[in-house]
Amino acid sequence: MNLLLVGFGAALGAMARFAINRFFEKRPHPYPWATQIINLTGAFLLGIFSGLNLGNALYLFLGTGMMGGYTTFSTFNFEMLTLYQTKRKLFYYYFALSYGGGLLLSFLGVALGSFLAK
Repeated sequence: MNLLLVGFGAALGAMARFAINRFFEKRPHPYPWATQIINLTGAFLLGIFSGLNLGNALYLFLGTGMMGGYTTFSTFNFEMLTLYQTKRKLFYYYFALSYGGGLLLSFLGVALGSFLAK
């Protein structure tokens, strides 16, 4: 059962990621906005799910499955390498916003989730 929860959640997360990527593909830009938005919102949502203290089954579906399928660590690393090689200034922005913003949004998500759980 756990495998199905994670798998179904991952499928939905991947479809959401695909839709966001398609949206940004129609608006080309040298900065990888799609991955940036996906990873930051994923960090925030995962923080909320953690703060809500969801039951095991719901967390497997939303946290492990959906957010696992939604966020894009491999794409992020490839884009980091590409920016480092081609647009060094954008590389530093992307690095700082991804790690700093992701950590901040995770903390905010946990705080919001904990608040909502009360």
